[in-house]
Amino acid sequence: MTEREVKKVGVRELSPIDVYMLLPKTNCKECGEENCMAFAAKVVNREVVVMQCPPLLKKEYEKNYKQLSEMLKPAIREVAIGSGDGAVAIGGKLVMYRHEFTYFNPTAIAIAITDEMPDEELLGRVKKTQEFIYEYIGTALKLNMIAIRSTSDDPEKFRSAVKKAAENSSLPLILCSFNPTVVESGLVAIPKRRPLIYAATKDNWKDMAELALMYDCPLAVFAPNDLTLLRSLVKTLTEYGVEDLVMDPGTFPSEGFADTLNNFTMIRRAGCNKGDDLLGYPLIGTPIVAWTEPTDAPEVNAWKEAYVASMLINRYADILIMHSTDGWVLLPTTVLRQNIYTDPRKPVAVEPGIRTFGKPDETSPVMFTTNFALTYYTVASDIESAGIDSYLLVVDSEGIAVDSAVAGRKLTAETVAEAIKESKVEEKVKHRKLIIPGKAARLSGEIE
Repeated sequence: MTEREVKKVGVRELSPIDVYMLLPKTNCKECGEENCMAFAAKVVNREVVVMQCPPLLKKEYEKNYKQLSEMLKPAIREVAIGSGDGAVAIGGKLVMYRHEFTYFNPTAIAIAITDEMPDEELLGRVKKTQEFIYEYIGTALKLNMIAIRSTSDDPEKFRSAVKKAAENSSLPLILCSFNPTVVESGLVAIPKRRPLIYAATKDNWKDMAELALMYDCPLAVFAPNDLTLLRSLVKTLTEYGVEDLVMDPGTFPSEGFADTLNNFTMIRRAGCNKGDDLLGYPLIGTPIVAWTEPTDAPEVNAWKEAYVASMLINRYADILIMHSTDGWVLLPTTVLRQNIYTDPRKPVAVEPGIRTFGKPDETSPVMFTTNFALTYYTVASDIESAGIDSYLLVVDSEGIAVDSAVAGRKLTAETVAEAIKESKVEEKVKHRKLIIPGKAARLSGEIE
């Protein structure tokens, strides 16, 4: 495979043999795999990275390493915001549609504060953002960033607000102002936090680029409803030396919402399907603009913000800046995000085995269910809410729900018997009674 051909290979056409041909082929096992082909298969599935092959990093394989890096480069550049363990990665998408492979790096949700808020309100919103957590099918749903907006256009007020946010939260920050002087005052307050600078425009791009380079920060590029200008600004900034960019084509919540969705879609299509490197950067949406529209009640603004955020998650947004901290706004948004970013190649499953609830003894009931996550957490929640001291046997059905597992012979009397044997639940109770799912009733006789 020539270098030119390597660049043309997309994620859907990429096979382990393509990667294997560029590996050292020594089967040294330094990567932790049995052989180079096994390592290549994991590279294709994005389970490991090529840097985990030590021999490939030697000078003699430099050309191969560059070709592999080009071959595996995502269509949408991955950009890190923040520093250290608290950094949030955005972008890194390989395909336009999730079913073509999978999505990486879920949409980051930032809650906004302003430099004119009273301290109590500012710190309260920071605390809510930092502490927001909701358990959903075994996953902790969280908010990811804090956006500090300069509504005063006062460098000193902005610096103070940024400092307060940074001191009270470990989340990555977004500094929002079109005034380079104001932005720099915020950067001076947090020199090591690597925030996202929002945003460069056709009027201030050079000053913002200088700040991004000086403080090693990612930079957002703003060109509302003008994709030609947006692309031109990206080209100018990359030639100037700024590599980590985030694009904002504008968010218009009412009359212009169709244009908003169309712009996001066209940009992502150009980056993923047409190979346009200048549009292959993460996208930022601002549902917060829903609050600029006059309404009779704040609930209407919050509702608009919620549906704009949901639609933008579906239309490729990698970051959202929001205002509302109401649960009825954030829960649907974070749950939708979780569902969109679930890996379609793998069933959502939990580890099979025995679970205990309460303080079961030798007379406690024994139940079983499959390891499909939604089924398991529903059953577990019912047991916990009922306060039943019991054992729950989780049978490996390859992550398939009860009715489908029974129909597909993934859940049989044999698999249940094997699970009972492996869990040694027989040694924990005196009785031999097993409570089975209603949809597995046909297996009752065989299990007995």
